[in-house]
Amino acid sequence: MSVRRTLPVIAAAVATTAASAFGATSAPSDSTPIGPLPKGPITHVETARGSLVAVALPRQNSATGLVWRVARPVNGRVLRQLSEADVGSSVVLVFRAVGTGKASVRVALTRGESSGKALRAVTYDVRSR
Repeated sequence: MSVRRTLPVIAAAVATTAASAFGATSAPSDSTPIGPLPKGPITHVETARGSLVAVALPRQNSATGLVWRVARPVNGRVLRQLSEADVGSSVVLVFRAVGTGKASVRVALTRGESSGKALRAVTYDVRSR
């Protein structure tokens, strides 16, 4: 069963400032692929082309070794990831809506970058007009 929620989209200026202030980096392209994803909440987001979309996930205690990773390819004709940063108690992923259409951002919680097993998963379905 999926949960539908409305995502409060963080203002573009805040997302951009946070991403640059905290030395944002993107995930390594050579990380281990993630296997099947468990069912998790689905958040629906509507935005305009050219806008920034920020996804905030709860930051995990580093002692656990758990990390959030983008688990599936994102439709690059609709969204492009700009940055990733630790902001307060969250991990924030910032995307730009570069085109119109639909894209899903599927994020999984894994034990480090080398684990292919998803312990939790969340999905953000984005519609750009």
